[in-house]
Amino acid sequence: MTSYADITENTVRVKPYLSIVVPVYNEAGNLENLYSRLTQALDAYGKPYEIILINDGSRDATEAMLNELYARRPQQLRIVHFNGNFGQHMAIMAGFERVRGDIIVTLDADLQNPPEEIPKLVQAMEAGHDYVGSIRKHRQDTWFRRHASRINNAIRARITGIVMTDQGCMLRAYSRAIIDAVVASKESSIYIPALAYSYAINPTEIEVEHSLRAAGESKYNLYRLLRLNFDLMTGFSLVPLQVFTVFGILVSLLSTLFVVYLMIRRVFVGPEAEGIFTLFAILYFVLGLALMGLGVAGEYIGRIYNEVRQRPFFIVRKVIE
Repeated sequence: MTSYADITENTVRVKPYLSIVVPVYNEAGNLENLYSRLTQALDAYGKPYEIILINDGSRDATEAMLNELYARRPQQLRIVHFNGNFGQHMAIMAGFERVRGDIIVTLDADLQNPPEEIPKLVQAMEAGHDYVGSIRKHRQDTWFRRHASRINNAIRARITGIVMTDQGCMLRAYSRAIIDAVVASKESSIYIPALAYSYAINPTEIEVEHSLRAAGESKYNLYRLLRLNFDLMTGFSLVPLQVFTVFGILVSLLSTLFVVYLMIRRVFVGPEAEGIFTLFAILYFVLGLALMGLGVAGEYIGRIYNEVRQRPFFIVRKVIE
């Protein structure tokens, strides 16, 4: 029977086959259970692996717990501590920059996606796919989150042409070539699943189980979800700008026709004060449309600004490995 000492000794000599990247933010209540279930699932699978846990500026006991977990399996765990909160996708990028495996799997620390589902993704990768997305079966979220996700999925598919049935599920597997391309992109605002999908040659999706959060609360509020969707839409398509360009042309044409109508009416009917509230309504509609267009243009300009100033996307305070 193979002992744990034999496993860790072989792990030092053999390059990991699997790399598991887990962003962590204020998840002290879930870490022990995550560690236990994740290591058991990977040990049972029988392939060399590494787990990279990225502490995204947690303010609870997460840092101390991560350091303690590392001491239990230093050959298989690697810990990255940020010096602040830079967001889930930047934490994943920090993990991607350090992975050594051939197959890379991302997993949330909240255990809503069970670690026991990882072998399903790996088997799909071994069947010849270079990107494996997941679809949450029997999704355990609020009514609002479920239906908002469906609307976002439909809008994103039409605007970007990227087809992901469940864009919010972070349990995904990638080939090493895809990860190398994602890291090389060096984008400041990035939605990793969509970017990886755009690089994939043979992507697929599979169904996975979904559970209720065991401890803590979701870090995605309404504002963060809106920001994520702005990044997704402006980062992968010019359609929002083009839509407002078409709107602008149509409004200009209608306004020209309306002015011609008013001039003709003035000649044949004479001056009148009627219809002033209609004019105000049209004016407010056009102003609202212009402000929305300005906001969309501002999103693109903001992305350009973030790229040209070339600030670091995240700052690593300490790496334990």
